[in-house]
Amino acid sequence: MEQAKIADFVKGLGFEGFLLVRMSQQRKSNNGANYLDMTLADNSGEINAKVWDPLATPPEQGGVIKVRGAVTEYNGRLQMRVDKFRPQAPGDPVEMSALVSAAPYPPEDMMAAIDRTIAGMQNTVLQTLCRGLVGQVRDRLMYYPAAQRMHHAERSGLLHHVTSMLSAAEALLPCYPFLDGDLVRAGVIAHDLSKITEMLSDTLGNVNEYSTEGLLLGHLVVGVSQVREIARQNGIAPDDEYALLLQHMIISHHGVAEHGSPRPPMFPEAEMLSIIDEMDARMNEMESVQRRTPRGVFSEKIWSLDRRMYHPRYQSEEADESLPLTEKSPQDAYEGLL
Repeated sequence: MEQAKIADFVKGLGFEGFLLVRMSQQRKSNNGANYLDMTLADNSGEINAKVWDPLATPPEQGGVIKVRGAVTEYNGRLQMRVDKFRPQAPGDPVEMSALVSAAPYPPEDMMAAIDRTIAGMQNTVLQTLCRGLVGQVRDRLMYYPAAQRMHHAERSGLLHHVTSMLSAAEALLPCYPFLDGDLVRAGVIAHDLSKITEMLSDTLGNVNEYSTEGLLLGHLVVGVSQVREIARQNGIAPDDEYALLLQHMIISHHGVAEHGSPRPPMFPEAEMLSIIDEMDARMNEMESVQRRTPRGVFSEKIWSLDRRMYHPRYQSEEADESLPLTEKSPQDAYEGLL
């Protein structure tokens, strides 16, 4: 029997089926009793789950468990009360594609789009730097997410984020012809590649923790050091103008100090990168919320956006409310790129 999707969960629903364990920790309640705090997921979303059994052992993060429980509500957010669970056993009818959230396009196609963009660059310094940066992470880039939780937290999510930003950049560059197009493209490609060393991900795109380097330095600082090393390997001078500009774009793309940028964007292409990055992250987050929110309904508070979101009754959407939102295909935003 086909199990309910997390995106379609409602308060009071009973559930029995297989879910992916994104996080699992033993904690203590206010009265000192042990309980399990878990984040469980399928390809439509994730939900916090509690096991009120002091003897329960945390399941392996990144593994699959069979769960029996009920959907409850706590502080305005859905939660699952798990009555019983066990690890996946040999022979269990588990469809991993139903549990793992993934980018809507094949990673091979998205990687090819990035390769074509690099091949088309006229600036040989930026072309060399981008080829070197992508080349050293190519295998992992095929499956790495762009974040542990927030935007593009999916298998191949980093590729999805970069190619979506490239599409936005190609659409915006004709509006601002004074911009250096290759510099904007290089910034888009390079800005988050160091997340691959910042986070620890399995091949399903599940991030359980951050690396020591990631926690101590962060992907902005690591990204700058990677550009400098690729430049050194290819005989590009440390004070080369475009190598310095690309490093600045990486270290400033969060925009302001409150968001982690040691420097604000100090030239137009850096500002454009910061704008496109924030736009793409927010649109992806909003799309995810909208897919799990029925039309005409407000979502729960989205903490990353600090607000609730409303799903309008768009005329363009199907009138049949019975079709799960998770089964609707995303619009192809990559025309001309992929």
